[in-house]
Amino acid sequence: MRPPLAILIALAANPAGWGGGLDSPASAELCGRCHRAIHAAWKTSSHAQAMESSLFQDALDLAEAEFGAGGRKVCLGCHSPIAVQTGDLALIKKVSWEGVTCDYCHSIQDVALGAGNPKAAVKFGNIKSGPLKDAVSGVHGTAFSAVHTSSLVCASCHEYKNAIGFPVLTTYSEWRDSPYGKDGKQCQSCHMYRVAGAVVDPRLQRTQQARINLHQMPGSHSLEQLTSAVKAQLFTAREGGQLKVTVEVANQKAGHFLPTGSPLRQLVLEVRVDSYEGQHFREERIYTRRVADAQGTPLMREHLAFLKGAKVISDTRLSPGEKRPERFWFPVAAGERAQVKATFVYYYSPLAGTESQKRVTFLTLNQFVQ
Repeated sequence: MRPPLAILIALAANPAGWGGGLDSPASAELCGRCHRAIHAAWKTSSHAQAMESSLFQDALDLAEAEFGAGGRKVCLGCHSPIAVQTGDLALIKKVSWEGVTCDYCHSIQDVALGAGNPKAAVKFGNIKSGPLKDAVSGVHGTAFSAVHTSSLVCASCHEYKNAIGFPVLTTYSEWRDSPYGKDGKQCQSCHMYRVAGAVVDPRLQRTQQARINLHQMPGSHSLEQLTSAVKAQLFTAREGGQLKVTVEVANQKAGHFLPTGSPLRQLVLEVRVDSYEGQHFREERIYTRRVADAQGTPLMREHLAFLKGAKVISDTRLSPGEKRPERFWFPVAAGERAQVKATFVYYYSPLAGTESQKRVTFLTLNQFVQ
């Protein structure tokens, strides 16, 4: 049962009156009563939508149908980690439907790396851990946590080997081995950068405007993140009676491979040439990591890639800092006018039901030639 707002206000005004007793793990809705700005940003994040996503729901149903309770638990381990931590695999509690929710992340004490998967040490209670050393609350205890200032806090969900030892998710190790990881630039600097905001709603506590981590945690669904990470230049030339098109593509700012995460994700470069004589040409480059099962059969469904992945067939992704020239030749004669267009698309999943779920176009380059 969540305390009414009046009680929270009274407790914030009189910290000595706090005697504990809030349910833990607590619903994000309760956290949002005091941390309104942070909660509003988190609600728009992929973390908040991790459980309720229709794409995930479909994958969860398929995983359970084919692999039983074990498959279900693997999926929920990252999409509803509180459900796994508390044993609520039937998703009875509201908090289990809140995805990667407040009380899970702020109950992490440490993350251990070993031969298997990274494992988060989680302790639910009235003390909430975070990256601020001077945080004070009248409603719950606070503790500074070094792991919350480090990429390590992300590792338990963004690095995963399946039961046969195949590394399905490698985002954390990609970062660790990159120039960003070696220079100590953490995941939070790109995905939870500091913004102006109130840690606690001003109705409850008078505080100066602070710099808080952005809990929206923008990633591959963010046009700003995509256009910041991928840089490209378009060049054309006549060569051997043909039109030569070169697109220089660079992973300029991502501290991991592009794309990263699920092997089903793709970064697609499409080049189109439309001549004024009515000829139309199209070619593409696909940046992706294709995986197969133990028999070498390519896996094109999310749950299969996670649970049966055994080997990499090919990996054409862009590594951190990599610049790659892509060259194309088209039979467009000298003097023939044409429009050249290079378009970049981030492709999410073949199981998506809508275009917005499936792909997003984020960068287009145009050039007129004659």
